[in-house]
This record gives sequence, structure tokens and C-alpha cells, in this order.
Amino acid sequence: MRPALGLARLLEPLYDGRGQPPPAGYGLGQTQYYRKLGNPGPLGLFGFASTTFILSMYNVQARGVTHPNVVIGMALFVGGIAQFVAGMWEFATQNTFGATAFTMYGGFWMSFATIFLPGSGVLDAYADEDELNSALGIYLMTWFIVTFLLFVASLRRNLGLVVLFFFLTITFLLLGLSHFLTASAVALEKAGGAFGIITALVAFYVGTAELLSDPINSWFVLPLGQISKGRID
Repeated sequence: MRPALGLARLLEPLYDGRGQPPPAGYGLGQTQYYRKLGNPGPLGLFGFASTTFILSMYNVQARGVTHPNVVIGMALFVGGIAQFVAGMWEFATQNTFGATAFTMYGGFWMSFATIFLPGSGVLDAYADEDELNSALGIYLMTWFIVTFLLFVASLRRNLGLVVLFFFLTITFLLLGLSHFLTASAVALEKAGGAFGIITALVAFYVGTAELLSDPINSWFVLPLGQISKGRID
């Protein structure tokens, strides 16, 4: 018997095709037990919100800050890795929308940090400033498209997510245009930063609402504006 085949046959009585113990694996009178996962939503939303808030404050030049380099650590580890793993856990809870959004934006923050990471050589590769602006504009407009599609997908989830993705879509659009319309770059970047701050505050709210969603363990709950899931045809 081949080792791989032997192992498969050995495990066959323990797990069904979906990776779960079959009912037959439990004796008479035993209750089936499946380990439950916590809600990864607050982790992903707080990681996204905090990193977006910091960068957006820099984009509006709060307290005279014009260089975004301090956000690199946040983008790599909080907006990046923490949000990425939240997306992986959303897959385990069968939330495809949350998994897609958190994993995509976790990847976005890590890719964004790489651009400004000293030694990455990304910015140094562009000797022409116009070429760099075009490259960054295309990069941000691509995320505008991704965000718009997620906005469409959020329309029947809850109002909190709808508002979040609406403002995030505008944020990416303005930031992308700031690299194409260089004559108005500062004004567009500040406008994008302002919408980014609003987006971050909405994300903080939605994350807190999900964190407090269990009435047994919370003193109060926050409304998210649930949308009816009834058919509209």
C-alpha cells in the first residue's frame, strides 16, 4: 500500500469531505461539538480604520506633516498583516464579502508600505516625476475600481458598510486624480484626505458596533442600519 493512500484511508473514518468529523464518529448519547470561531470583523475594521486615519491626517497636512513615511509601520503590521489574517478568518466563518474586503485591503496596505519603504527601490526607479505621478495614479485608480465593486456588493448588507465603501470610493478617486491633475494636486490630495478621515471614522464606528453586537457581553449595542434581505423582484 502506498503511504499517501494508506494515510488517506486511515483518516477517512475521522473526517468527511468538508474536513468535519462525521456524525458516525460520535458514540450514542454524545453531543456533536464543532469549535466556534470569534468574529474577526472588528480586528479587520480597526486595522483598516486606524491606518487610514493616520495617512489621511497626513494627506490633509495636519500639523504641517507632508511626508507619510511614519505610517509605514502601521501599513505593514496593522493595516497590512492584521487585516490580512482577519480576512483569512472571515473565510473560515463563511463570510465571503468580509474575507475578500479584508484580504484585499490588507494586501493594499502592505503594497503601499513597500512603495515608501526605504531600500525597496520603488521610488528610486523613477527619475522622471511625471512618470512617477502617472504610475501612482494608475495604482490608486485601480483601487478605486476595486473599492467601487465592493461598494456595489455592500448595498444589501448594512448601511454602515454602504456608507464606509461610498466614502472610501471617493477617497481613492480623489487621491488617484491628484497624481493625474498635478496642477490641482495639493487640493485634490487634501480633499482625498478629508474623505479618508470620514471613512476611517465610519470604519471605527462599524468595528465598534460589531465588537458590541453580543448583547450578553455588552452593556449596549450600536445600530448598523440593517437592510432587508427580502427579494426585490
